[in-house]
Formats: sequence, structure tokens, C-alpha cells
Amino acid sequence: MSHPIATTERRDATSARWAMLGVIFLTRASLGFQFQSIAALTPFLVPAFALTYAEVGLLMGLFMLPGVVIALPGGLLGQRFGSLRVVVAGLLSMVVGGTVVSYAGGLHTAALGRAVGGVGGVLVNIMLARMVAGWFRERELQTAMGLMLSAWPFGMALALMILGPVADATSWRLAEYLTVAAAGLALGLIVLAYREPAAHSATGTGPEPARFRLGMPGRVWALAVSAGAGWAFLNASVIVVASFAPSFLMTRGASLGQAGAITGVALWISILSVPLGGLVADRLKRPRLLLIVGCVATAATIACAAGAPGPAFWLVASGILLGMPPGIMMALLPRAVRPEHLATALGVFYALFYLGMAVSQTAAGALRDLTGDAATPLLFASVLMVLTVVAIAMFWRLEDRSAPAE
Repeated sequence: MSHPIATTERRDATSARWAMLGVIFLTRASLGFQFQSIAALTPFLVPAFALTYAEVGLLMGLFMLPGVVIALPGGLLGQRFGSLRVVVAGLLSMVVGGTVVSYAGGLHTAALGRAVGGVGGVLVNIMLARMVAGWFRERELQTAMGLMLSAWPFGMALALMILGPVADATSWRLAEYLTVAAAGLALGLIVLAYREPAAHSATGTGPEPARFRLGMPGRVWALAVSAGAGWAFLNASVIVVASFAPSFLMTRGASLGQAGAITGVALWISILSVPLGGLVADRLKRPRLLLIVGCVATAATIACAAGAPGPAFWLVASGILLGMPPGIMMALLPRAVRPEHLATALGVFYALFYLGMAVSQTAAGALRDLTGDAATPLLFASVLMVLTVVAIAMFWRLEDRSAPAE
């Protein structure tokens, strides 16, 4: 028979875990909100700064580009100073970066602001995943990670639904300043409400002596690169759609508000479909099949949105199908790589993710400039989704050659 005090302690611990996940979710949503602001405000920024779409893509991608350099040492910073301190520093950087963008007088100042905000965003993103692992290491980690992942499209969807209408009614500068307010609110929330797990020294979320080794066996490097490439392709595809679908829909007769709402609905649906996709994968025990089907079907619906009648329907359908792959992909490296190599492997994983996110948007904007067709970025996104399967197939081939990675 369970002791009543022990039962109460377990219940309190469970409540605390989910409360902390709520804090983490809202904090991560502020990242998606600030990141997506350029896409939401593109119709205002292009005439204001006389931008090409390649330059718009550059501004979008600059929020991610710092991750190429920071992702690898990011884990070291968390180990040395603790996750909470690094998140606070990251959110402060986002406040500064968003403020610079809101007062920018041209492309170069706006680019500087995006890069500063991006540095903070990278640190926050990596540390929040570490925080979730600290609270949910014992159980329900996959569910918690899925919910954390859904915070990003939640913030992006809010940006698409709110910032355009606000800019239309007032100015794009005021709309951009809302992203500063969101980062500031997240900063206050995490400082006042977040606490480390009781055993943070065991879970690795608090400060500890720095241990960050780049040395890994060649096979582990190959696993990290293939998994990271797949994750980069998938997320780049999603971001290109979210960034360029509104302007595409406007060429098909939608108003600014309608275009943002349609794209936002697809993102809102993915908020639900991503955690559900992980749950379905756990139940059916066929993760490889579900990943392939999910990626190929999503690629097909994005291509249909670009060329078939009823683009709104196909975009919403892509949001539903997108839910299958992410949870499966996030579990690849932890299952295949030994714990002593996992931190470095994840650093490689995230570095490739950020590189893909930064480059893909600039490439998508350049392709639109080259072709003059608003549908071209969506077709590019469809190709990226197919490449996800290619990269993960390489990962599976390496994984199947022998036992879990040395």
C-alpha cells in the first residue's frame, strides 16, 4: 500500500513537471513569434526598404544563421552556467534584436537586429530542449518533447494572424515591436515561474563543470550528419511554406488577412498533429513507414498547393500530414548514439538544422526572383520534404549496419 505522503509528493512532482513544461512552451512560442515576423510583414517591408525577395529571405534566415556557429558550443554554455541563466541571456538578446529591427531605417540595420535576436533565439531553443529533458527524463519524455516542438508553430501562427492586421491598422514598426513585448513577457515568466528539477545536478539542467568533446567515432559523426540533414530539410520545407505561402495566396486573390489566416490555420493544425504523430508512432510501432508516408504525402500536398486548384485546402492538408515525422525524427539520435557522445552529436544535429533554415529561405527568395512566380518557393519546399526521406534513409542504413553507435 502506498504511503499517503509519498503519493502526495509524487502528485506534486508531476504537477510541477507539467507546470514547468507550460512555462517552457510559452517561452519557445515567443521564438516562433519573433522569427515569423518578417514573413508576416513582408508586404510592408518590401516597399518600405525597397527589398528584393532574396533580401526578404535573407532577413528571415538571419534569425537562424547564428545557430550554425553557436549550436555546437551552446551545450557547453548550459553546462557551465546552467540552462536558466543562458535562457535569460538569450531572451535579453531577442529583446535587443527585435528593438533594433523595429527602429531600422534600411536593410543593413534590420539585418543586424535579426542576427542579434537570432543569437538569443538559438541559445533559448537549445536550452529549452535541455530543460524538458531534465524534467521528463524518467518518463513521458517523447510526449513532452512533442508538446515543446509544437510551441514553435504556435508562435509562428500567432505572428501570421496578428502582425499583418496590426501593421495594416497602424504601422509595421509597431507590429514588430510586439515581438519585443513577447520576448519580454517570456523573460519575466521564466525568471519568476521557472525552477530547476530538484535533482538538477543529476538531470544536467543546472550548472556543472564544462564537458564538451568534439571527438566522436566516424560512424557517430555520419549518424549525426544524416539525422541533422534530414531535420534541416524537413524544417526548412515547413519554414519556406510558412514564409512564402501568404504572398503566394495573395497572387491567387486572397487578401492580406485571408492569406495570413489560411497559412496560420495550417500551422495551428500542425500544433496538434505533431504530438499526435508521435503518439501514433508509439502505438503502431512502425516509425519508419510512418516517417516515409508522412514526408512523401506532405511533399505532395505542398506541390498541389502550388499548382492545383484550391491551394487553401492543400495547405491545410499539409499541416495535418506534417504531424507524423517530427516526433520520430527527434528520437533517432538518442536511440542510436551512446550517452557520452550524445551532446556532441546533438550539437552537429542542430548546427545543420540552423544552416538549412538560414540558407533555404534565402534560396527560396532567390528562386522567386529568378522565376518571377510566387509558386516557386512552394515547389522548392516540396523538394526539400522529399530530401528529408533521402537523408533519413541514409541514417537508417548506417544504423542497421551494426549495434547502437559506439
